[in-house]
Amino acid sequence: MVGSGLLAYSLVRGATQGKPALAVRNAHRLLDVERFLGLAWERMLQDGVIRSRGATMLLNGIYIYGHWPMIAVTLGWLLTRHPAVFVRTRNAMLASGAVGLVFFITFPVAPPRLAELGLVDTVTEQSHAYRLLQPPTLTDQYAAMPSLHVGWNLLLALAIATTAERTWQRAAAMAMPVVMTAAVVLTANHYILDAAVGAALTGSAWLLTGRIRR
Repeated sequence: MVGSGLLAYSLVRGATQGKPALAVRNAHRLLDVERFLGLAWERMLQDGVIRSRGATMLLNGIYIYGHWPMIAVTLGWLLTRHPAVFVRTRNAMLASGAVGLVFFITFPVAPPRLAELGLVDTVTEQSHAYRLLQPPTLTDQYAAMPSLHVGWNLLLALAIATTAERTWQRAAAMAMPVVMTAAVVLTANHYILDAAVGAALTGSAWLLTGRIRR
């Protein structure tokens, strides 16, 4: 199942990498929607933290290690300790990922760092770990909408909160996607609307997989 998903992702990446101009135009269309909704805050928010190297390094770390490493650790833990929740989480990830691929191939969007907006790509400038965990040659650079960084982080949070025995554990879990949202926006990797759509998509997948299972 995972192998099929990776193959589909690779095919979509190959189909969109040759369309940077379209991805930039779509990014500006997305920004027009954000301006209409009063959500075009990416430049203002990054300007507020970019002067602090400590803050940007922290956000870079959250963006890098809060995604694939967190996914691997959480799914491994769920598989061994809570297999029923693991199945639900896995299915929700695959379902939302499939819908995400449709977005990526039909509406490729350049992230803020590649959309000629004057934002700083803090992850690439300050970290080499990103290149190891998400090599540019294997990553779809124009898959900003929706943000699966935020969406899948929300799925992990829901899975952890479902199995948590203490209130503080549930609260810490649900803070994860909030922190990831800050990281993806402030490092110029996603727009605010990307994060909102990503969360809505995966939240819906979580509810749907739970209903189907019952």
